[in-house]
Amino acid sequence: MTLRRRTVLGLGLAGAATASASLLGARHALSDPLSGPRPAPFQDAPTEPFAIGVREFGWSRGDRRLTTRIFYPATGSPGGEPVRDAPIADGAFPVCEFSHGLGGNPESYAPLVRPLAAAGFIVPAPVFPTTSSGTEGNIGDVYNGNQSMDVSEVITRTLALNDASGDPFAGRIDVDAGVGVAGHSLGGMTTHGLLTAWPDDRIAAAVPFACVDMGNPAGSVSANVMFVHGDQDPICQYGLARQAYGELPAPKAFLTHQGIGHDEYIWGDANHDATVATYVDWMRWSLYGDTAARDRLAQDAAAPGLVWDAELAISG
Repeated sequence: MTLRRRTVLGLGLAGAATASASLLGARHALSDPLSGPRPAPFQDAPTEPFAIGVREFGWSRGDRRLTTRIFYPATGSPGGEPVRDAPIADGAFPVCEFSHGLGGNPESYAPLVRPLAAAGFIVPAPVFPTTSSGTEGNIGDVYNGNQSMDVSEVITRTLALNDASGDPFAGRIDVDAGVGVAGHSLGGMTTHGLLTAWPDDRIAAAVPFACVDMGNPAGSVSANVMFVHGDQDPICQYGLARQAYGELPAPKAFLTHQGIGHDEYIWGDANHDATVATYVDWMRWSLYGDTAARDRLAQDAAAPGLVWDAELAISG
């Protein structure tokens, strides 16, 4: 990775930090059966949405405070606000972490966090100590790997709850499915860093939204990766995300929002629903082995203004 990639984003974020903070924050799918080695047999993917619960943990990594809110499938009727400390639904669920962008927090990214929990994922969402709302916004903690390493710590702490005697999550986390990671902007860069410069080989699926290239792919990580990006993004250059996409082996995909900037598709663009459907189905395929979800991907992304590129056969 060249220094130029880093310099471009640094200048863009410096010029747009105020705007970001105000927001808090084609080849088609192949139908071949999923092949290749997996850690363990997949569990069946849920067929109905769940209510959402949320728990908060005061974790840390060294002197870095990592307040983390975990959103999860809960008992009760789907819809509505997450219920604090609600009983977890029956079953064992894969983990899919989410990283917020500059000036954000887990709540500001509810449009991307809650659909995962409702679909049957346990979603730890850390509040990063130097880039969340109310901080000065130290983007250096993304470039030096601190945030990627924070995510690895949060993943370790979350998975450990499966073996914590008496904890509500004990025995309810699918620790064999691999782990998903996703994030937007600085959170997308944090996500890409886990596949490259600061690799975590537990990751089986990743969705970086509006990221730039953080380095060469790490051979130790074998993950299904889907990029989401607006081709008019003034903060995270589209070409750098395409560069990152080109460097990765398949399975991989790229969802382009034509004529769209940094984040409209998250909070209000007409293609928000298509984006979320594609993102959730990517995780369902990758972490539940849901081949029907894989086969829906091109249809999920088939909306005016979207371009879907995908290489879904396993490389090699």
